[in-house]
Amino acid sequence: MSDIDFRTDPGRYRHWQLAIDAPVATVQMRVDPGGGLRDDYELKTNSYDLGVDIELYDLIQRLRFEHPEVRVVVLTGGLDKIFCAGANIQMLASATHEHKVNFCKFTNETRNGIEDATANSRQTWIAAVNGTAAGGGYELALACDEILLVDDKSSAVSLPEIPLLAVLPGTGGLTRVVDKRKVRRDLADAFATRSEGVRGQTAVDWGLVDRIAPASSFAELIGSRAAARAAESDRPSSGGITLEPLDRKLGIDELTYSSVRVTIDRDLATANLTVVGPAGPQPTTPEELQAAGSNAWILRVARELEDAILHLRFNETDVGTWLLCSEGESTAVLAAEQVLVDHADDWLVREIRLFWARTLRRLDVTARSLIATVEPGSCAVGVLAELVLAADRGFMLAGTWEDEDEPPAPATIQLTEMNVGPLPMSNGLTRLRTRFWGRDDAHDAALATVGSALVAADAAEAELVTFTPDDLDWDDELRVTLEERGSFSPDALTGMEANCRFVGPETLETKIFSRLSAWQNWIFQRPNAVGPEGALQRFGTGTRPEFDPRRV
Repeated sequence: MSDIDFRTDPGRYRHWQLAIDAPVATVQMRVDPGGGLRDDYELKTNSYDLGVDIELYDLIQRLRFEHPEVRVVVLTGGLDKIFCAGANIQMLASATHEHKVNFCKFTNETRNGIEDATANSRQTWIAAVNGTAAGGGYELALACDEILLVDDKSSAVSLPEIPLLAVLPGTGGLTRVVDKRKVRRDLADAFATRSEGVRGQTAVDWGLVDRIAPASSFAELIGSRAAARAAESDRPSSGGITLEPLDRKLGIDELTYSSVRVTIDRDLATANLTVVGPAGPQPTTPEELQAAGSNAWILRVARELEDAILHLRFNETDVGTWLLCSEGESTAVLAAEQVLVDHADDWLVREIRLFWARTLRRLDVTARSLIATVEPGSCAVGVLAELVLAADRGFMLAGTWEDEDEPPAPATIQLTEMNVGPLPMSNGLTRLRTRFWGRDDAHDAALATVGSALVAADAAEAELVTFTPDDLDWDDELRVTLEERGSFSPDALTGMEANCRFVGPETLETKIFSRLSAWQNWIFQRPNAVGPEGALQRFGTGTRPEFDPRRV
């Protein structure tokens, strides 16, 4: 399969239909069976693969940025008696292990985006389940803030992965059932082992859906709930911006955008990901930001960074270490992000802040070693300082490059207000608070440096970086670290990094990603699921799978 491209637009959608009657948008899932990423399976009964979810993710972003007038999104099925049958089983059975896990992770992030839109963008999603919602189809509904189910004696919600496929609901289904919807654990157990699912009033009584209505009054129920939720929103009635196509050039060992550059060293299995600071004046008011639209550096660079992360995740699975760098004028980054600090109540500013938070969380949950560098010429300030705080290790040059005729100014790192609240991790904490979990004095000392440009010695004292080699040792220390990283087991590194990155309280999001990264990753390799007699291979053949009964 050729490289997967995450860029799309409504003109290229094959699986989703959008209709807007402000303040309500209706998103209808009508999957083209022949529109899969590969040609060895069909997307029957509104089942989905990564391509379907790429379109959904793009649609979610465009509703948030391009349609502020939309306060409620109604998600429904476009096929008779089918809401969504979930992830396509033939796709899962034939996909590589890394694709399955990355697919589940991206799908989870897309579901999280729906929840983020409801909670923080005031754009509430309601699932109008007008037919069967099975597996990932019900998980799609679970991401919405309300679930309405047609009571037609046949439509049901189900999570049949355990009885039918010998795997777990891969996009957080079980976690959302018990943690988000507060379904009693014994009922959740019964539900997750009942392949036919639950329908009608029982689904309401168990807490699996919020409301039901017969087919004759289902549209009326949808309309009344959408009107009630729209009245709660503070979104403006106009003023959206267009998300223009990203300018990207893809080479064999490089990926280039206007403000992000990726080069790959295949000998070291390392990707050098450099974020370039803004050139020229940037918007300082919401009005200027609106006029600049998606060409404003503060939004454009986040979109480019996200696309680079997704490209490397799916298309460069052998590149296990990412070197996170920045390049440009620190003062220019400070000026560009200041609009996010000064005008946090503006709807577009809010969306950009939320987009940065989601993009950085993609970095946090990516199964790669993250090494950050801060050198002379870096612009590790504010939102770009988050790259250093997100890294597993941070290297900062002490002093400058002494062998140059005109040595540049020493490297600095600077925290701003963007580092102390607006960009939380999945655990609900800032990266600073996570870094100093249980050490309030150290956290307070780091906060005291906000607004100050710190050279290496000061950054080390504030515990913002790991190592501060001088120019004589810099290349050797970095090379040894990268070579060492490449010599370790990638499985062990993934487990270690995930354990170290997420400290403190557990949230719905950390539960989903930790369980996905550990248990679903493991279950997807077990013969009971993927072996020649396993459930994924036998599904749809008319023969039962054969299970090894040992509990391990």
